[in-house]
Amino acid sequence: MEKSTYFHGTGRRKTAVAQVRLLPGNGAIIINGMPYEELYPCLEHRQTIMRSLLVTDSIGKYNAVVKVAGGGVSGQSGAISHGVARALVRADESLKPILRQNGLLTRDSRAKERKKAGLKRARKAPQYTKR
Repeated sequence: MEKSTYFHGTGRRKTAVAQVRLLPGNGAIIINGMPYEELYPCLEHRQTIMRSLLVTDSIGKYNAVVKVAGGGVSGQSGAISHGVARALVRADESLKPILRQNGLLTRDSRAKERKKAGLKRARKAPQYTKR
C-alpha cells in the first residue's frame, strides 16, 4: 500500500487553530468533514480562505483537508488562510516570498484584550460623577 504524500501547516488567529493538509488534487476544500461553501456561506470568509491559493496561482493544484477549532467564523477563516500559506511553503519553497509580500505568513497576533479590575470592559471606565 502506497502512503499518500501531503504537506501540512498550522494556522492561528485570535483563539482559532487550524490544522491544514494539502494533497495534490483538483482544488476541493474540506473543513471539519464538510465542503467549505456550506460551512462558510459569507463570501468574505471564503475569499479569506482562498487568498493564499489565489496569490500563488495554485487553486486547482491541491485539495485541502482542514481541522479547525476555537474562535468564531472570522478567526477560523483567518487561521485556515494562515495554515494553507504555511503548507504551501512546505510544498514549494519558491512561494515563500510571494506569500510573505502579501502578509499571509505573518501570524496576526491581535486578540481580545482582557477586562481590568475596576473597569466595565478592557478600557471603559464607569461614568465620573462630581456630586
